[in-house]
Amino acid sequence: MEQHICIQKPNSQNDQIFKNWNSLCSDITEKILSYLPIRSIVIASSVCKIWNTIITSSSFTTKVCATKKSWLFLCGQNSIFYKNNQAFAYDPDENVWITLPTSNLLSQDFFIGSNGFFFATTSEYFSFKPILKTTWVQTSPSKFSRCNPLVGVYNNNDDPRFIVVGGVRFVGGLVDVEDRLAVEIYNPNLDSWELCPHLPADFRSGNSSQWLCSALLKGKKFYVFGIYSCFVTYFNLDEHMWSEVQTLRAPGILFSFLMTCQDCLVLGGLCNSPNGINFILWKVDEETMEFSEIAIMPHVLLYCLFDDDEYDKFAGLKCVGLGNLIYVYNEEHHKKYPACVCEFSNGFGMCSWRKLPNLPAPASKFHRVISFCSNVSLDNILVGARI
Repeated sequence: MEQHICIQKPNSQNDQIFKNWNSLCSDITEKILSYLPIRSIVIASSVCKIWNTIITSSSFTTKVCATKKSWLFLCGQNSIFYKNNQAFAYDPDENVWITLPTSNLLSQDFFIGSNGFFFATTSEYFSFKPILKTTWVQTSPSKFSRCNPLVGVYNNNDDPRFIVVGGVRFVGGLVDVEDRLAVEIYNPNLDSWELCPHLPADFRSGNSSQWLCSALLKGKKFYVFGIYSCFVTYFNLDEHMWSEVQTLRAPGILFSFLMTCQDCLVLGGLCNSPNGINFILWKVDEETMEFSEIAIMPHVLLYCLFDDDEYDKFAGLKCVGLGNLIYVYNEEHHKKYPACVCEFSNGFGMCSWRKLPNLPAPASKFHRVISFCSNVSLDNILVGARI
């Protein structure tokens, strides 16, 4: 159920209202404010010192981040005109798209995203920044600089770590075929890189994020999955070892994506079934790698994403998820990048599908679309806004 609270600064007509608010104990005021969407909370932090003190406390920001749904970030790159790069964020609590400033993304040749961060990668450097910050941090040189790798963000004793897997390295303008499986872990606090065992050789033919997707499970396992090959393995973040490569292929699958939802592995893919084309979600058992169907996208939504049921029309389908939400969108410009979302409740007992609003106009033509889900840190937004 949506919560709507109107916030106004005090004036002669509503002084009494704020006197009543001030009579509330801080615990109740905190509870009421926590129901607001994140952007409204930021506005509320400027209303008065009492609210600002509550909202900017570490306990409040931690609680709010734990209760808010994950946002979808969709960033488009135009390979010819950097000025046409655009970035958007979808807030599911408000059901709105937010246009993000792109001035600090325009000069990046390859940028990708993972929970909480943007990353820029080239054959010469690696840099990162929190998603709602403006300043990039360039790291010390990695041992294997590369473009377009998979990147995962996890915590080690509450300190962030970035695992960088695969990607393409160029030597003298040519792809270095011997360096496609490199794996490194970056420690931002020490500005240091740790070389790890290479990605298994089964992934050599397609090792970049164009052919692979990743999923971080419970902060302990970083899964790598072949979108078309259906090969799957995971890197144990405690033991720094890769698991045996397996095949996770659903019947009739054309291509699929692996993600995490409610601390479980979920496979989402396009299937050629007896009753036509379907987009299906399966829950995957992390021990046995067996999967069970949990949801099917309604056809009315599926065909909102595409013109018809010809196979090549589905090539632009992408899928990402986090928390209890799984987003599906079409990265083709002629359809204006339509998207929908599946929301789970009661574990995986119930789900609901809905179409997302259209992107804010005008949406440029992109040669590459980067999408990822992320929790939004209220604390990062409020930096600089504290009274």
